[in-house]
Amino acid sequence: MTRLASPLARPLARPLARSLAIPLAIALLTVLQGCTRQAPPTVAAPRRTVAVATVGEDALADRLRVVGVLSPKDEVRLSFKVGGVIDSIGVEEGTVVRKGQLLASLHGTEVEAQVRQAQEAFDKASRDYARGKALYDDGVATREQLDDLGTAAATTRAGLAAATFNARYARIEAPADGVVLRKLAQAHELVQPGQPVLSVSSLDRGWIVRGAFADRDVVLVHVGDRGEVALDAFPGQRFAATVTSIGSTAEAQSGTYTVEFKVEPNGAPFAQGMVAKIDIARTAKDARRLPVVRLTALVEADGDHAYVYVLDANGEVVHRRNVRLGNADGDRIAVSEGLAAGERVVVEGGAFVNDGEHVIVADATPTR
Repeated sequence: MTRLASPLARPLARPLARSLAIPLAIALLTVLQGCTRQAPPTVAAPRRTVAVATVGEDALADRLRVVGVLSPKDEVRLSFKVGGVIDSIGVEEGTVVRKGQLLASLHGTEVEAQVRQAQEAFDKASRDYARGKALYDDGVATREQLDDLGTAAATTRAGLAAATFNARYARIEAPADGVVLRKLAQAHELVQPGQPVLSVSSLDRGWIVRGAFADRDVVLVHVGDRGEVALDAFPGQRFAATVTSIGSTAEAQSGTYTVEFKVEPNGAPFAQGMVAKIDIARTAKDARRLPVVRLTALVEADGDHAYVYVLDANGEVVHRRNVRLGNADGDRIAVSEGLAAGERVVVEGGAFVNDGEHVIVADATPTR
């Protein structure tokens, strides 16, 4: 049997359907609008500006560089032969001295007393020997007694000579023309025999610089090679230098070899301890032309390897490239592998760009 709907239910169903239809229509409209709305445009990051230079080509000289310290060839540490109290030191550090000039002396009381004592002992022994000789001639003294007196006289003569020698070296004189480098004691100090009092340079054999070379570099240096020395005390000046000796044994701590250079002052007032930068230029017999870039183009350099950023053919994108380095000369360096003459590399701003990045080129100055 079919159940008929109540007449009262129909009027209530129509308002309910209308109330549900309105929210559904609004939701459908919102979905349709979302599907047709376009995404906001992406803003491109600003391009970095870099300076580039065209890679040149050149045969750079093989250069060796090292830092050393300027000093006189000869340095003498002066001391007294005997101990005693210093009476006076007549010089200071930096004083220019002449050969034979008195530099320091001990109080003479003790030294002079030793000389007088030795002299008196020798005089007595000489008198005893003379009397013994007379007695021997008269047959009173024996030959053995005379020989003993002669030995005593000879011994005291040697003592007098030693005392006189010590008295001579109770004063310090300049062994040659030079400069006082260090003053190691003061007046009225008690010093022991041989204790250094002054350090004096001798300028007879000029000035030198000693530099430490690694094993891979020292084999390229020979006695007689010429170079240049730059001193911070004399900006803009270069002093001629010549290799005079090469150490045959490495230093125990550093593993380097000492190379000595003679430096020509050309009238400059050199002083010991000045820091010297030595530069030896060597031209290889079969030198070949290689691509050359500025040092500022190198990124993350490590030994003979580094990275550079190369500009593409369109002049818009830079690419990171590994290169092998050769000789350096001033602010330029040769590239033995990884780069060709005519390419353009970033020389300013390379530390801030990435591989494949679009850039703005500021200039393109060639590197020769």
